[in-house]
Amino acid sequence: MSMNPSTNPITRALLRVPVPWVFVLAYLVGLSFEIAFHLRRFIPLTPLLTNIGLVIFTLGAVIAAWGWILFHNARTTRVPGETSTTLVTWGPYRYTRNPMYVGLSIAYLGEAAILHQIIPVIFLPLVILYLNQAVIPLEEDRLLAAFGPAYERYRTEVRRWL
Repeated sequence: MSMNPSTNPITRALLRVPVPWVFVLAYLVGLSFEIAFHLRRFIPLTPLLTNIGLVIFTLGAVIAAWGWILFHNARTTRVPGETSTTLVTWGPYRYTRNPMYVGLSIAYLGEAAILHQIIPVIFLPLVILYLNQAVIPLEEDRLLAAFGPAYERYRTEVRRWL
Protein backbone atom coordinates (compact mmCIF):
# COMPACT_ATOMS: atom_id res chain seq x y z
CA MET A 1 0.00 0.00 0.00
CA SER A 2 1.33 3.47 -0.85
CA MET A 3 1.84 6.32 1.58
CA ASN A 4 -1.43 8.16 2.14
CA PRO A 5 -1.17 11.44 0.19
CA SER A 6 -3.94 12.99 2.28
CA THR A 7 -1.51 13.39 5.23
CA ASN A 8 0.19 16.36 3.50
CA PRO A 9 -1.72 19.59 4.38
CA ILE A 10 -1.24 21.07 0.89
CA THR A 11 -2.52 17.89 -0.73
CA ARG A 12 -5.45 17.79 1.70
CA ALA A 13 -6.40 21.32 0.67
CA LEU A 14 -6.05 20.50 -3.03
CA LEU A 15 -8.19 17.38 -2.64
CA ARG A 16 -11.09 19.64 -1.65
CA VAL A 17 -11.13 20.99 -5.23
CA PRO A 18 -13.21 18.70 -7.47
CA VAL A 19 -11.02 17.13 -10.16
CA PRO A 20 -12.92 18.67 -13.11
CA TRP A 21 -12.22 22.08 -11.57
CA VAL A 22 -8.51 21.25 -11.38
CA PHE A 23 -8.60 20.83 -15.17
CA VAL A 24 -10.55 24.09 -15.58
CA LEU A 25 -8.25 26.05 -13.26
CA ALA A 26 -5.11 24.75 -14.99
CA TYR A 27 -6.58 25.71 -18.36
CA LEU A 28 -7.44 29.19 -17.10
CA VAL A 29 -3.92 29.70 -15.76
CA GLY A 30 -2.51 28.75 -19.16
CA LEU A 31 -5.01 31.02 -20.89
CA SER A 32 -3.99 33.88 -18.59
CA PHE A 33 -0.36 33.46 -19.61
CA GLU A 34 -1.36 33.31 -23.25
CA ILE A 35 -3.36 36.54 -22.98
CA ALA A 36 -0.86 38.37 -20.76
CA PHE A 37 2.09 37.68 -23.04
CA HIS A 38 0.20 37.87 -26.36
CA LEU A 39 1.19 34.30 -27.26
CA ARG A 40 -1.91 33.46 -29.29
CA ARG A 41 -0.17 34.40 -32.55
CA PHE A 42 1.74 31.09 -32.52
CA ILE A 43 -1.33 29.00 -33.42
CA PRO A 44 -2.93 29.52 -36.84
CA LEU A 45 -6.66 30.24 -36.78
CA THR A 46 -7.84 27.50 -39.14
CA PRO A 47 -11.27 25.87 -39.40
CA LEU A 48 -9.53 22.49 -39.73
CA LEU A 49 -7.94 22.84 -36.28
CA THR A 50 -11.30 23.90 -34.84
CA ASN A 51 -13.03 20.87 -36.35
CA ILE A 52 -10.32 18.49 -35.17
CA GLY A 53 -10.64 20.05 -31.72
CA LEU A 54 -14.40 19.50 -31.73
CA VAL A 55 -13.91 15.80 -32.49
CA ILE A 56 -11.24 15.42 -29.81
CA PHE A 57 -13.26 17.35 -27.24
CA THR A 58 -16.39 15.31 -27.96
CA LEU A 59 -14.47 12.03 -27.69
CA GLY A 60 -13.03 13.07 -24.32
CA ALA A 61 -16.39 14.28 -23.01
CA VAL A 62 -18.06 11.01 -24.05
CA ILE A 63 -15.38 8.89 -22.33
CA ALA A 64 -15.56 10.95 -19.12
CA ALA A 65 -19.37 10.97 -19.11
CA TRP A 66 -19.51 7.22 -19.77
CA GLY A 67 -17.35 6.56 -16.71
CA TRP A 68 -19.40 8.95 -14.61
CA ILE A 69 -22.70 7.42 -15.72
CA LEU A 70 -21.46 3.90 -14.91
CA PHE A 71 -20.53 5.04 -11.40
CA HIS A 72 -23.91 6.74 -11.04
CA ASN A 73 -25.77 3.62 -12.21
CA ALA A 74 -23.69 1.44 -9.86
CA ARG A 75 -24.69 3.83 -7.05
CA THR A 76 -21.11 4.38 -5.99
CA THR A 77 -19.33 7.62 -5.21
CA ARG A 78 -17.96 9.86 -7.90
CA VAL A 79 -16.01 11.95 -5.38
CA PRO A 80 -12.24 11.30 -5.26
CA GLY A 81 -11.12 10.10 -1.86
CA GLU A 82 -14.51 8.74 -0.81
CA THR A 83 -14.76 4.98 -0.48
CA SER A 84 -16.59 3.27 -3.33
CA THR A 85 -19.36 0.82 -2.61
CA THR A 86 -19.03 -1.01 -5.94
CA LEU A 87 -15.93 -1.97 -7.91
CA VAL A 88 -16.79 -0.91 -11.45
CA THR A 89 -14.78 -2.95 -13.98
CA TRP A 90 -16.97 -2.86 -17.10
CA GLY A 91 -17.37 -0.40 -19.97
CA PRO A 92 -14.32 1.84 -20.34
CA TYR A 93 -13.03 0.48 -17.02
CA ARG A 94 -11.98 -2.65 -18.94
CA TYR A 95 -9.28 -0.55 -20.66
CA THR A 96 -8.31 2.07 -18.09
CA ARG A 97 -8.80 2.33 -14.35
CA ASN A 98 -9.43 6.06 -14.74
CA PRO A 99 -11.61 6.74 -17.80
CA MET A 100 -13.02 9.91 -16.29
CA TYR A 101 -9.51 11.38 -15.98
CA VAL A 102 -8.52 10.09 -19.41
CA GLY A 103 -11.67 11.66 -20.88
CA LEU A 104 -11.09 14.98 -19.14
CA SER A 105 -7.49 15.03 -20.41
CA ILE A 106 -8.60 14.36 -23.97
CA ALA A 107 -11.37 16.99 -23.73
CA TYR A 108 -8.80 19.48 -22.39
CA LEU A 109 -6.66 18.97 -25.50
CA GLY A 110 -9.73 19.30 -27.71
CA GLU A 111 -10.67 22.58 -26.05
CA ALA A 112 -7.19 23.94 -26.70
CA ALA A 113 -7.50 23.01 -30.38
CA ILE A 114 -11.01 24.50 -30.67
CA LEU A 115 -9.79 27.78 -29.20
CA HIS A 116 -6.41 27.65 -31.02
CA GLN A 117 -4.44 27.89 -27.78
CA ILE A 118 -1.14 26.24 -26.95
CA ILE A 119 -0.06 27.56 -23.53
CA PRO A 120 -2.88 25.82 -21.60
CA VAL A 121 -1.59 22.50 -23.03
CA ILE A 122 1.68 23.07 -21.18
CA PHE A 123 -0.24 22.93 -17.90
CA LEU A 124 -1.95 19.59 -18.62
CA PRO A 125 1.10 17.52 -17.53
CA LEU A 126 0.94 19.30 -14.16
CA VAL A 127 -2.68 18.22 -13.76
CA ILE A 128 -1.76 14.64 -14.66
CA LEU A 129 1.18 14.74 -12.24
CA TYR A 130 -1.18 15.93 -9.49
CA LEU A 131 -3.64 13.14 -10.30
CA ASN A 132 -0.85 10.53 -10.33
CA GLN A 133 0.80 11.74 -7.12
CA ALA A 134 -2.15 12.78 -4.97
CA VAL A 135 -5.60 11.82 -6.17
CA ILE A 136 -5.16 8.38 -7.72
CA PRO A 137 -2.98 6.93 -4.91
CA LEU A 138 -5.61 7.97 -2.37
CA GLU A 139 -8.36 6.41 -4.47
CA GLU A 140 -6.33 3.24 -4.96
CA ASP A 141 -5.63 2.92 -1.24
CA ARG A 142 -9.34 3.20 -0.51
CA LEU A 143 -10.27 0.71 -3.25
CA LEU A 144 -7.69 -1.77 -1.98
CA ALA A 145 -9.03 -1.42 1.56
CA ALA A 146 -12.63 -1.86 0.39
CA PHE A 147 -12.23 -4.63 -2.19
CA GLY A 148 -8.92 -6.32 -1.30
CA PRO A 149 -7.87 -9.11 -3.68
CA ALA A 150 -10.57 -8.25 -6.24
CA TYR A 151 -9.15 -4.75 -6.64
CA GLU A 152 -5.55 -6.00 -6.60
CA ARG A 153 -6.39 -8.43 -9.42
CA TYR A 154 -8.15 -5.66 -11.38
CA ARG A 155 -5.17 -3.33 -10.84
CA THR A 156 -2.78 -5.91 -12.27
CA GLU A 157 -5.02 -6.53 -15.32
CA VAL A 158 -5.96 -2.95 -16.27
CA ARG A 159 -3.59 -0.02 -16.70
CA ARG A 160 -3.94 3.21 -14.74
CA TRP A 161 -4.26 5.40 -17.83
CA LEU A 162 -4.16 3.67 -21.24
